[in-house]
Formats: sequence, C-alpha cells, structure tokens
Amino acid sequence: MASLSKVILVGNLGSDPEMRYTPDGKAVTSFRVATNHRYTTSAGETREETDWFRVSVWGKPAEQCNQFLSKGRQVYVEGRLHARNWEGQDGQMRTSLEVNADRVLFLGKREPGSLPEEGDIEPEDLPFD
Repeated sequence: MASLSKVILVGNLGSDPEMRYTPDGKAVTSFRVATNHRYTTSAGETREETDWFRVSVWGKPAEQCNQFLSKGRQVYVEGRLHARNWEGQDGQMRTSLEVNADRVLFLGKREPGSLPEEGDIEPEDLPFD
C-alpha cells in the first residue's frame, strides 16, 4: 500500500534564511515560516494564533531561497514532514518536526534589485529576434 506525507504552508519568514553546505558540497537552506489562524470564540471575541514551522530546502532551490528570501517575505512551501531526533544538553532525547521542502514559491513583494527590472535587459541580450 502506498503512503504519503505532504505539507502545504503559506506564511511569512520569521527570520532571514541560513544556508550551509554538507561535507559532500550539497547546499541546504533553513528558515522558519509563521502561519496565522483567526477564529471567533463562543463569546464573540476574535482571536489569532500563530504557528511556527522549520523548513529545510536542498540543492539548487536552497541557493535560490538563500538569495531571494528574507525576513517577512511571504512564501508557499510544499514538502514532507520529517521528525528529527537529537540529544539535548541535559542528556534527554528531543524530537522536532521539520518540513523538507520539495517546492518553494516566492510570494508577495520582492526586494528592490533582487531580480532584473524592466529596462535592465537590452534588446541584444534577448535570445530571439
């Protein structure tokens, strides 16, 4: 029987992404994404909850995320949920959930100068006539 682990998030980065390389040279970028949920209590009071997710992106997409994302930027993240285990400073085993992203789309406004603006490309730079 087939199985599936799929997570889709749309939220904002809580901090700038951090990129590093594995010993074999593969890029990995990590960042945190916040999602908000608004609801109304039975007393009629509107409340908002924020959930935080750790996201890891690997390979070429990791380099693009590091280059174009920054704190506050809205993103769409699609991937699988992964449990990571480690030993804390107190000797106790800890577990955290992380999203290993297969797809990241940059949403919202981009930073000035992050991608070419209209007029930055000269006609002779185009690959067709």
